[in-house]
Amino acid sequence: MSESLLKKEFKQSDVQRVRNLVNKDFTSSTKQQAGYQKTIEHHEEGEIWEAEGKSWTIKNGLKQNITKLDTAKKASRMPLTCPNCGGPLRHHLAKKMYRIHGFCFDPCTVEYEASLREAGLYEKYEEKMLQNNMDGFLKDLESWLEENVSSSDGSFVTEQGDIEDWKHNKKKHNDTITKRVLEYSSIVRKTLG
Repeated sequence: MSESLLKKEFKQSDVQRVRNLVNKDFTSSTKQQAGYQKTIEHHEEGEIWEAEGKSWTIKNGLKQNITKLDTAKKASRMPLTCPNCGGPLRHHLAKKMYRIHGFCFDPCTVEYEASLREAGLYEKYEEKMLQNNMDGFLKDLESWLEENVSSSDGSFVTEQGDIEDWKHNKKKHNDTITKRVLEYSSIVRKTLG
């Protein structure tokens, strides 16, 4: 007999695929292909590289994009435990003191302030903290002045939904408010020294 019809129906790649399956080799290829193959680059932990117009790095085994906001994210992120003593940062004062000092309220900030009192430096520390608070307050006040008073168009919406136009007194009123706020701000800044 000549060649059977059954043999002609199977290609060499089909036979090879069955052999691979019987041998439990599920990833072997049975055909040659031509075309695009992506090159695989291997990078180490902490290495920084450019790809697709972005900067990339590997942190803790994960590929991560490096952005302009990474420093802001890092600054705003708060750990679960104090880096100084290892205590939990659950208390509201612990969170506040971590943002100011970088460690928890109790015992770290309490001990820090006690050591400043023993050294006689607590008054300077307290004065600096109050000055920083007042500086922040004045910056907030001046930004409020810029946003609300200077950019106001002089019209307001009432509770009934009516739009009232107060433009005739707007310039005089805004000048008065601006003058008073700036006078107050300069007096406080002189007092702070």
